Amino acid sequence: MDDFEEMLAREMMDPAFKSEWDAIDPVFQITQAIIKWESESGCTKERLAEAAGISKGNISKLENGTANPSLRTLKRLAAGMGMKLRIEFLPM
Repeated sequence: MDDFEEMLAREMMDPAFKSEWDAIDPVFQITQAIIKWESESGCTKERLAEAAGISKGNISKLENGTANPSLRTLKRLAAGMGMKLRIEFLPM
């Protein structure tokens, strides 16, 4: 386990930290999906914006975590990346 994982495991024992971490997790997942898609496909935000029918500015907001996307936008984003959107409810 590396230093970050060890630190995170310790911090996750704090209920306040865990609550904040859990709150940003969906945003982090969207950001990671976009970054991974760009890296693996070699495509740009412009290409994703065109494929998804979402403006480049909105793609940037999704990537940097400053957007609050609708379900419709997330579906369009997934389709633009050639993916299917899956939303799960998991036990806490």
